[in-house]
Amino acid sequence: MSDAAEPIRARPARPRHPQRRAMRHGMIALALLGAVLAGAPLLPEGALSVDAAARALAPRPAHPLGTDLLGRDIAARTLAALAQSVQVGLLAAGASTLVALVLGLAATLGRAADHLVGGLTELALGLPHFVLLIMIAFAMGGGTAGVIVAVALTHWPRLSRVLRHEAQVIAASDYVAISRALGRSRLWVARHHLAPHLVPQIVAGFVVIFPHAILHEAGLSFIGLGIEPHLPSIGVMLAESLREIMAGHWWVAAAPGLGLMLVALIFERLGEALRRLSGPAGGTT
Repeated sequence: MSDAAEPIRARPARPRHPQRRAMRHGMIALALLGAVLAGAPLLPEGALSVDAAARALAPRPAHPLGTDLLGRDIAARTLAALAQSVQVGLLAAGASTLVALVLGLAATLGRAADHLVGGLTELALGLPHFVLLIMIAFAMGGGTAGVIVAVALTHWPRLSRVLRHEAQVIAASDYVAISRALGRSRLWVARHHLAPHLVPQIVAGFVVIFPHAILHEAGLSFIGLGIEPHLPSIGVMLAESLREIMAGHWWVAAAPGLGLMLVALIFERLGEALRRLSGPAGGTT
């Protein structure tokens, strides 16, 4: 029988490795984060300055992403604005994750504490999200501090619910019961038994909150309640670009919009990968 008559054997499917995929996404995200944070301070002096002779220039070798109506280089402003957004996002996501962890651990202190944390979480989840963001930022007077507080106080409920459930499962385990029988306090058990086992959920939750934090920072800055106007901000750049797009200056909005979307999508993918890894059976379900 000729070789052509031999049945074609299907190639075995390659095993999926979610750990490798998550590691790859993590390396890309960390490399991007490092490039943004390291590149912003290295901008040449005057890169963000107004230049009346270079107003509204289309992309060209001297200005790869063009300039705005004040002659400021779009590439330099976008890099500085992304660095500002990343810093705000890290602080806001870290604060929100800390709130979620404290409430998740507090729910294990007793039935009354559990009902209190559960009711507070459901109440926060039932409130209009962005409206609450605007109200808190307005009450704080806007600015960078207002954005951080607003995001920190509105992004904890979903992670808190996950941590609360995981903490209750761990608190019901045999080794926790033995520790309590040996006279260990609830605080000792929370610090030595509960918190270490919650690290995967904490890390995944932080990475999931981070892109939402920078997107909401841009949204608040867009309506004038975010980062101070004199600081570079993606939201401010997008707000300023509205009238320039009508004049045909499309490049003014393209760079900040695409940069923000790229950062958010990469960290969103990383968060999804980490969340699958922290689930049952290494996230293969």
